[in-house]
Amino acid sequence: MTGRIVIVGAGVAGATAARTLRTEGYTGEIVLLGAEPEPPYRRPMVSKEILAGTVEDRRTLLQPNDFWHTHDIDLRLGARVESIDPGPALVWLADGTAIGYDSLLLATGARPRALRVAPDGTAARGDLGRRGAGIAADEGGADERAESATIRGGYGGVGGGGEILTLRGRADAEVLREAIGRGGSLVIVGAGLIGCEVAATARGLGAEVTVLDAAGLPLERVAPPVVGEFVRKLHADNGVAIHTDVLLTHLGHGGAQVVAAAADGRAWNAAAALVAIGSVPDTSLAETAGLAVVDGIRVDECYRTSAAGVFAAGDAASRFDPAAGEYRREEHWNSAQSQGAGAARSMLGKLRAAEEIAWGWSMQYGRNIQFAGHIRADDEQIVRGAVESGDATVIGLREGRVSGVVAIGRAAEFRAARDLMARGAVLDSEACADESRPLAEVLTLSGQS
Repeated sequence: MTGRIVIVGAGVAGATAARTLRTEGYTGEIVLLGAEPEPPYRRPMVSKEILAGTVEDRRTLLQPNDFWHTHDIDLRLGARVESIDPGPALVWLADGTAIGYDSLLLATGARPRALRVAPDGTAARGDLGRRGAGIAADEGGADERAESATIRGGYGGVGGGGEILTLRGRADAEVLREAIGRGGSLVIVGAGLIGCEVAATARGLGAEVTVLDAAGLPLERVAPPVVGEFVRKLHADNGVAIHTDVLLTHLGHGGAQVVAAAADGRAWNAAAALVAIGSVPDTSLAETAGLAVVDGIRVDECYRTSAAGVFAAGDAASRFDPAAGEYRREEHWNSAQSQGAGAARSMLGKLRAAEEIAWGWSMQYGRNIQFAGHIRADDEQIVRGAVESGDATVIGLREGRVSGVVAIGRAAEFRAARDLMARGAVLDSEACADESRPLAEVLTLSGQS
């Protein structure tokens, strides 16, 4: 096939799409546009090895530097896209350059969810429940983002002493590492994956770290309570206190430090603060172009948007799942990788390959925590091993089928559980709980072939 395919976004979804186009035999032009000045890199390292400064730059790259040239992929770094126009099929760059396309992939990723605080410390926008009675989470567009000036990410803090930062890319990690080195203390708002990983990394850098979260346990979105309790103790054993059920009313500057205050009168201060309360899809280009957007860029199962010739994948995409009959947006590295490959094949008119169950992982204090699916409170929960010792697999069963799995230090068992989930196997809970039986054999033991 010939023509030109333009990919906006050089993260894992966009970079994987470009590579897949070549491996699938596409011989036309590929233009890969990356807003950052660095070549495509492994973003999961941002909160761990890159923040710690313990990894060589070359080991963070998705591909060796010469890969893009040898595969005839026009990688343009520092290329900020101003707008897209599906009518004449054009991509407009911030420098005024227009690039035509035959197919366009939007792999624009996500941006950190911001906190917005009014000058008097009250919520700038109504109470958003578990995210805090006094601090609102920004989920809006450009106008609302402009109101978030009190808390910004990336390139330094705000005036008045102390720094309030967010973390998404390599440049953010460098700023955060410098802030930790200067001040020696850090308060993190958010006990999700990024918050917990940064807490562990910052502790390794010698910082005093405090974590605050509105939820009842850390990692509440991806792990059941028994794992959340393990993570809380893991951090406590390493000198990090995770305070949960914290409803913040203020996050600002007090002298040379940052001060966080809660509705119940508690307060914490540190030389710097990191806001890590999740992310929102970067849909601004799609919205301006008139594409369908609802919690991400709406795409069908083949990654096609509402505009002809325009596709979307990765964190920015909300994809229709025919089996569930609903749209879903995944935010994990492996999902973005799988979607990038799937979107590339779709652009070439090829049948969509079967995709694996979305999954992710976290590394904290040398502990590998892997998770897939979602274990609900009303699911039957099977524990193999001992969670408190950091050697266990927790499996959720819903009507006998695996609804989710979280494994601590059990990579092989995690893979087996994911396979059972992907196959939709109906399992016997007693066999599943019996550690004398390898999990990979439970399918047969449950009477299925």
